[in-house]
Amino acid sequence: MISLLAKIFIKNSGEVNDPVVRRAYGMLCGIAGILLNTILFGFKMAVGTITGSIAISADAFNNLSDAGSSLITLVGFKFSGAAPDNEHPFGHGRIEYISGFCVSLLILLMGFELAQSSIKKIITPEEVQVSALSIIVLVGSILIKLYMYFYNKSVGHKINSAAMEATAADSLSDCISTFVVLLSTICMMVFHVNIDGWCGAAVAIFIFYTGIKAARDTISPLLGQPPSPELVKDIEDTVLAHPEIIGIHDLVVHDYGPGRMMISLHGEVSGDSDINFVHDAIDRIEAELNRKFHCVSVIHMDPLTFDDSKCNALRSELTNIAQAIDPKITIHDLRIVEGPTHTNVIFDAVVPFEFSMTDEQVREKFISAVRQRHPYYNCVINIDKPYI
Repeated sequence: MISLLAKIFIKNSGEVNDPVVRRAYGMLCGIAGILLNTILFGFKMAVGTITGSIAISADAFNNLSDAGSSLITLVGFKFSGAAPDNEHPFGHGRIEYISGFCVSLLILLMGFELAQSSIKKIITPEEVQVSALSIIVLVGSILIKLYMYFYNKSVGHKINSAAMEATAADSLSDCISTFVVLLSTICMMVFHVNIDGWCGAAVAIFIFYTGIKAARDTISPLLGQPPSPELVKDIEDTVLAHPEIIGIHDLVVHDYGPGRMMISLHGEVSGDSDINFVHDAIDRIEAELNRKFHCVSVIHMDPLTFDDSKCNALRSELTNIAQAIDPKITIHDLRIVEGPTHTNVIFDAVVPFEFSMTDEQVREKFISAVRQRHPYYNCVINIDKPYI
């Protein structure tokens, strides 16, 4: 159904990398989620009230929270596509993450309220009336939630949306919680054993789990998480496909929300190349990155010298020193500046986060090793961190 609606209402629905198309998919799924969850809430609340089942009523409120989540997601997708302005020059894409965090808080609040009601039912159980209608509504709910899981998962993967992926996971957890309620109803019908309060508590636990997971998935990109390995490889392959670029380092991806990226990197080029020729090549590569990833890209040119035997030999020495300290450490941007009293050896060392040594300890390791071989060399070392 979603695929059909997308073809009808979304222009150029196949262009999923287009921010406008991506936002339209998010809004379409949000509207569908609001409608389906509101219908499920109405049916379950009616059945829960008639039968006196706290588990069914809890599951109904779970669907109501999902409808609220879909509404917030819809608003998030709507405003995240707003154009950049003076106050927000990088756009409003992170509103999608903020809306997702608001959804997680709503889910946690609903879980707390349902846990309280379930505990009361466990302490003072009440008679639950079971009917065929209860079974039909619960089975129908499971089927609808399975459908919602599949379309949210499919669209989330298609438009690369963490919010949609979280919504899909929420729908799957709803299937499980509703199945628990169904077991409670069948148990009451067949064995006349009232586990209604316990099942309501189980549903509340599922809701808590979903809320915590949703909060984690939305807080991480707000704080600044690294790009996916697939995106990094795609960027590297795109840049290195141009023969003018020998290698790249210092790649940083700034995420200002889906479809709002800034990419910066250092492109290594031959030091004897014509500067105007290389500048033109970098302009073309930046334009290609901008088109392909819907981003703003900046490439810094780093010239490499290959015909300097002294520099090449020292580069090899420094690489061996780095490997001896830790295989994860790499070096780049090596320069040798000779003077009348000493020679400055200037380079960057990339040291992983949470490394066992401090940056100063790593720096001293390099300085000590270089001075043993070259007493008149003065190391000027900039410690970098990997942002990918």
